[in-house]
Amino acid sequence: MSPQQEAPDAQKHRHGLSRLWHAYRYSIQGLIAGWRESAAFRQEVLLAVVMLPASFWLGRTWVETALLAAAVVAVMVTELLNTGIEAAIDRIGPQWHALSKLAKDLGSAAVLLSLLLCGGIWAAAIYQNLLR
Repeated sequence: MSPQQEAPDAQKHRHGLSRLWHAYRYSIQGLIAGWRESAAFRQEVLLAVVMLPASFWLGRTWVETALLAAAVVAVMVTELLNTGIEAAIDRIGPQWHALSKLAKDLGSAAVLLSLLLCGGIWAAAIYQNLLR
């Protein structure tokens, strides 16, 4: 095993701060991989750079602000999960299979639903707080 590669179950044997530190590093590596591998994730991050600060301006209460911000983050979380599903399916092989298509379609549908939810929350907040 190379120094860069560790045992598949290495994290199960860690405890305390070591486990937290390694989990944090894996999470950062996941964000970097999401940025590299998914054009959709890059677009959503760029929108989040605008929308997250805007949620503090648009939200009238901390609950509204949290809901607006959470909807934006939920889109990015869903996109990362979808990218993970696609990567796992692609690892299996390039050939077409009904279950592979189903998994990818379901992941895509989850992203669509998160986008619709986010759009609905933001549209309602804009209507309620700016247009009324």
